[in-house]
Amino acid sequence: MLKILVCVKQIPDVDLVKMDPETGNLIRTGVPTLTNPLDLNALEAAVQVKERLGGRITLITMGPPTAESTLRECLAVGGDEAVLISGRPFGGADTLSTSYAIVKAADMKGKFDLIFCGKESLDGATGQMASQLAERFNASQISCCCGIEEVKDGKIRAARTLETGIELVEATLPCLITVEKDKFCGRLPSLDNYLAAKKAPITVFTENDIDGLDLQKIGVPGSGTIVPKIYPPELPEPGQIIRTGSVRTDVARLMELLAGKAAL
Repeated sequence: MLKILVCVKQIPDVDLVKMDPETGNLIRTGVPTLTNPLDLNALEAAVQVKERLGGRITLITMGPPTAESTLRECLAVGGDEAVLISGRPFGGADTLSTSYAIVKAADMKGKFDLIFCGKESLDGATGQMASQLAERFNASQISCCCGIEEVKDGKIRAARTLETGIELVEATLPCLITVEKDKFCGRLPSLDNYLAAKKAPITVFTENDIDGLDLQKIGVPGSGTIVPKIYPPELPEPGQIIRTGSVRTDVARLMELLAGKAAL
């Protein structure tokens, strides 16, 4: 039976997040959260593998206690068990320390044949997590996957999307996979699965529960990058449309504007 891990993340609704102009910090208070949509595409790919070939899906995320809602959403559409990594020392983590914590916690559940991730998260959009996890899991990696042909004899054959077409590749297990969202659209849960997910147990790992966890490699101490401030880009002066009805007048007005900008 295949052991499948799906990494998910709870993010703020990026359409509603605002910025404090004084501090440069994001204002998250009162902003609703949601499951990173690209992670739901990865979960769908994992569920399709499970339905075709059999297997067990473990979900994992790192975040505050409220991230349980994301895990329950994913349990309702095909996950079998869920792990939440939570604790103050994990706060302020970048992708480097986050990937370390996820792998150390996942090792508590044994070794996995397949690991599925969204290609990026909409709040950070670094696209770094999958490659870091593959390295830490000592796994091969297939990115931009658009179809999984077979998983057999310790290998996986899959199709991936390139700018020039479709490429069929083979990789050894364990293998980490990111998927193309238009090929693996997330499904809605059945009522029975939704109700069952609301009552399902969730394993919570704090910094004290993970074997061999180095506290200097999690949270802020383990982060290779620090973001001191976020600020919006300076927008250029808006353009003007000159349309007086006369070409001669239009040209004259354009010349005036260019002269005013010392562009002549």
